[in-house]
Amino acid sequence: MEEESEAKQSAWAYLPHGCLRRVFHLLDDRNRAQALLVCKHWNWAMNSGSLWRSRTITFHGHPLRSHKLEFQRALWSIKKFGKYLEHLEVKLSYLYNTSTTQNFQMVMRDVFSHLGKCNHRLAFFRMKHLGLDRSMWKNRVRVQFIKNLAFFLKKMGKHLNYLNLKGARVSLEDGCELLSCLSRMTNKSSVSEMNIEDFFHTNLHVYSSTLFQQTMSKFHNLVTLTVSYNCISDELLNILQEHCAHSLCTLNIKCRINDPHRQVVRGMSWANLAKKAPNLCVNMSFERVLKHDHLARILQVAIPLKSVSLRKGHFSDPSWIMSPTLTILLPSYCHTLQRLTLELNNSEEVLDNELLQLVLLCRRLLFLRVWAFLSVTFMERLLQNRAERKCILTTIHVRIYTAQQETRVEDSLLRDIYRKFKYLIDSEINYFVITY
Repeated sequence: MEEESEAKQSAWAYLPHGCLRRVFHLLDDRNRAQALLVCKHWNWAMNSGSLWRSRTITFHGHPLRSHKLEFQRALWSIKKFGKYLEHLEVKLSYLYNTSTTQNFQMVMRDVFSHLGKCNHRLAFFRMKHLGLDRSMWKNRVRVQFIKNLAFFLKKMGKHLNYLNLKGARVSLEDGCELLSCLSRMTNKSSVSEMNIEDFFHTNLHVYSSTLFQQTMSKFHNLVTLTVSYNCISDELLNILQEHCAHSLCTLNIKCRINDPHRQVVRGMSWANLAKKAPNLCVNMSFERVLKHDHLARILQVAIPLKSVSLRKGHFSDPSWIMSPTLTILLPSYCHTLQRLTLELNNSEEVLDNELLQLVLLCRRLLFLRVWAFLSVTFMERLLQNRAERKCILTTIHVRIYTAQQETRVEDSLLRDIYRKFKYLIDSEINYFVITY
């Protein structure tokens, strides 16, 4: 038995480095730290840069022992192997008081400082939902954190090509300063994908700021840009046309009811951008902005719209109706629209025919997700048209709202419809339909 044990140990001890690294890739930080101590051979393999290119730090507000240990191990790996890091994500889990935000600021100060000194290859950085406008961030802590983050972005700006600071909620001046840090060395930023949705404070009229426009003019290689609609203006579209038309492929825009969205963006600005950036696709998402006059001001015909999402309108407002949007606005994009998401409370408005006609009109529509008051027969009509190749939907997710407490009849009808079109659904459609 002793000889057999020694043979097994010997086999593991002399396993080729390539095989060891594949095994070590599957280990968490705790087991990696232990593997470092097994022998010189394992220690040498564990110091391979390929094992430490990607790290995620999760900062938990609740001081559970397991969370603390997980966090400490992640920090240990960054401090020991930070020079290899190419992909860094910082996750925040429930920062609920001033003490936790201060602790977070101090920890990130050390992380940013260490990486700023030793790392010269970081290409991906994501840190979402900072919420720096919330009261739990004391002013001095907020100021120091933004200062540390600016230092970090300045150091990483030369190599960084992905930045996601969604939900940071900073002031206009601080936000533009942070973005400017990415181009501090060359006056041009190499970032190709950037998410600054909800990056600025709520209610800021960012679209009218010359400081923001000057900041965005430093980005010359954007492929994907995600912003809130309160950043969109004729000037921004002209800047993207001038500096990023050769590269820009995706523009994601989020419009919320509480953000300013009364600005008028000319259709000509959209047309010029679409002409200079022929590969551009625009994805627009609206939250509680569903009134026809509001949407008509935003949804210019010249937008190369690929995806649109309309969620949760003002249910108590009798002037809110969805039919004009389905019959007048969205048909303008019948040649480009590929994804449609609707989450509505249309209890006073029947939309079955309007929605079906829109689907049939949009000949490139692949994805349909609807939560609304619909009749069960809508699904049968939709699938019948799909079976007759009158539409090309490959994903159908529908939640049929009903005011009734009992849905046995509707559920039975849905099962019958599924059986009728089972051959089609099983072979060609990602299908999920329920009553609610």
